[in-house]
Amino acid sequence: MAAAALVPLAVAFLFSLSSAASPVQWGKLDPHFYDHSCPQAQQIVASIVGKAHYQDPRMAASLLRLHFHDCFVKGCDASLLLDSSGSIVSEKRSNPNKDSARGFEVIDEIKAALEAACPGTVSCADILALAARDSTVMTGGPGWIVPLGRRDARGASVQGSNNDIPAPNNTLPTIITKFKLQGLDIVDLVALLGSHTIGDSRCTSFRQRLYNQTGNGLPDFTLDASYAAALRPRCPRSGGDQNLFFLDPVTPFKFDNQYYKNILAYRGLLASDEVLLTGSPATGDLVKLYAANQDIFFQHFAQSMVKMGNISPLTGTDGEIRKHCRRVNHN
Repeated sequence: MAAAALVPLAVAFLFSLSSAASPVQWGKLDPHFYDHSCPQAQQIVASIVGKAHYQDPRMAASLLRLHFHDCFVKGCDASLLLDSSGSIVSEKRSNPNKDSARGFEVIDEIKAALEAACPGTVSCADILALAARDSTVMTGGPGWIVPLGRRDARGASVQGSNNDIPAPNNTLPTIITKFKLQGLDIVDLVALLGSHTIGDSRCTSFRQRLYNQTGNGLPDFTLDASYAAALRPRCPRSGGDQNLFFLDPVTPFKFDNQYYKNILAYRGLLASDEVLLTGSPATGDLVKLYAANQDIFFQHFAQSMVKMGNISPLTGTDGEIRKHCRRVNHN
């Protein structure tokens, strides 16, 4: 079937999720939040995400990553989407986002369509949550019901973005701590990093593994030698910082469990990928489980995405519903 034909099918599937039953506890959020105020909201989001994915196969991973990087800083409040203005220093300037976060134009297009259909109703934070789910489904991954009703922050935290988002070179204890501070456990950690089954990473994010992992001038001994040799031509000791490499070179545009199979073969691209196997028996056992059973990975990933999407949301009268995702309303 042609790729273009898949888009409406995926949209129909995603829209059907909004009325399905689910055992997940929603907390303050409600999957039916827009049923009356903007019943077409999920269909609008899915349609535009589908078009963006068809035009640019990298976009699904980018939109999924935006939701992660938003939720890990002050909660899922769309603070990441704010441009610098007045007293706001944009999180887009932080080390985890600078030169790598993308997809903002897609979010702008979704927001404009929703404002035309239901003015002042659907938050940018909810758009990020829905776009992340839709991107996962459209690349072959699991679907889930998205709890809704988040409101948007009136400020950003570039310091939080620099400190709270797990980095490619963090140790496993540091990564575990950063997840724990968000209320996420080891299962959430290993399952959510499975999003690296799609997307790219820059040379600068893993160069040390090729040349000087521990400061002794030697490559990372947990990186397969033949894989490292294939990476070096486009990731030299200096230069080529922005060169992109697939996080999963086997099935780079398919959301599946190949990421974990790569890790078992010592072909995880980032140190933070491979350390899931080598860093502790608990995380290593989960890597082996997900590599052997894609259904369990999909189930855990969907549950952990809902859990992550429920990190400190603004609800009720807190925050606002931004008219434009890049700026607060009074600007």
